[in-house]
Amino acid sequence: MTADVLVPHNRDVSESGIPATYVPARNTIFLSLALGWAEAIGAHDLVIGVNALDYSGYPDCRPEFIAGFESLARVATKAGVEGQLFTVHTPLIALTKSEIIRQGTSLGLDYSLTHSCYDPPPGRAYCGTCDSCVIRAKGFAEAGLPDPLTEASARF
Repeated sequence: MTADVLVPHNRDVSESGIPATYVPARNTIFLSLALGWAEAIGAHDLVIGVNALDYSGYPDCRPEFIAGFESLARVATKAGVEGQLFTVHTPLIALTKSEIIRQGTSLGLDYSLTHSCYDPPPGRAYCGTCDSCVIRAKGFAEAGLPDPLTEASARF
């Protein structure tokens, strides 16, 4: 994702370690921008959709990272130094992919508008063999629901 490295396909997604699809400091950057905006508008709650399950392997999706970021916010902002706490909410962090899919469905999410693939072929929304596609397919199967990207032609 950050170098001339091929996206892995047909990999055992249960392998440990940080995958080649890791993007350095990705969630740190997102939360830093959100923190700056939150402080500017007087908000103290940040929300991010990280998930520590389903073999993510990404360090910035772990509860330890979120706790560390909240500590950073206390010393890196005027509001924090003055005693106002920032809370990072992670409603998906401990859910399985199937639980996330079921919850999204119950909330009316149209999964045909979502996209997870790291390496879609030209004109397609998914490859079916990268880590993200494999985890998504497993999640839909375990939820007992069809994935609209595979049910339809899934073409852009």
